[in-house]
Amino acid sequence: MTIHKEGYTTIAVSLLFIFVLNAFIDYKFADITWLTWFVYILSFALFVTVLQFFRNPSRQFITADNKVICPADGKVVVIEETEEGEYFKDKRIQVSIFMSPVNVHINRNPISGVVKFFKYHPGKYLAAWNPKSSTENERTTVVVEHANGTPVLFRQIAGALARRIVWYVKEGDQVKQSEEFGFIKFGSRVDIFLPLGTKVNLQLDQVVKGGITVLAELS
Repeated sequence: MTIHKEGYTTIAVSLLFIFVLNAFIDYKFADITWLTWFVYILSFALFVTVLQFFRNPSRQFITADNKVICPADGKVVVIEETEEGEYFKDKRIQVSIFMSPVNVHINRNPISGVVKFFKYHPGKYLAAWNPKSSTENERTTVVVEHANGTPVLFRQIAGALARRIVWYVKEGDQVKQSEEFGFIKFGSRVDIFLPLGTKVNLQLDQVVKGGITVLAELS
């Protein structure tokens, strides 16, 4: 397991904060043993927590031309037919994956193809399970067209805790399935919009892994 590049600055700031805090406690309250040890334990727990937010575990990723792979770790919270109003402006099958703070936060391309559309939207920070978060929160929208002509839209959505979305793609890019397209710091949600009639292989509340779990099959 390695640490993702998006975590370097946060980890450095956390270490600086922990160093200053512990130095202050040692200087001012060295004679209060219980307080000193409490801060030591709290500091260790904070450091471990920040490290796990940015972990990048070693995995054998799946690439399958006729399949859609989960773009994120987390739990499936939505599988429904809905109106996609930003790009397609018609009915699609929406699959939403909630990323909790304990999940890996790397986002991966669900299919290979060409990026036909990209847009970043500033917005609110509603809780990720709020239905309005898909259209009102800070988010990015990416549309990748498969070689067979099928477009798949996926959207990074910031939540109440996650307030930093990072993306690595732009319109015209050729992207590969299961490779990184972005990162959401401290968890949130990813929505995927598929053509009607697509066979979805997931169930509500199922735990999935980005780049590994097969989400659907392209027709």
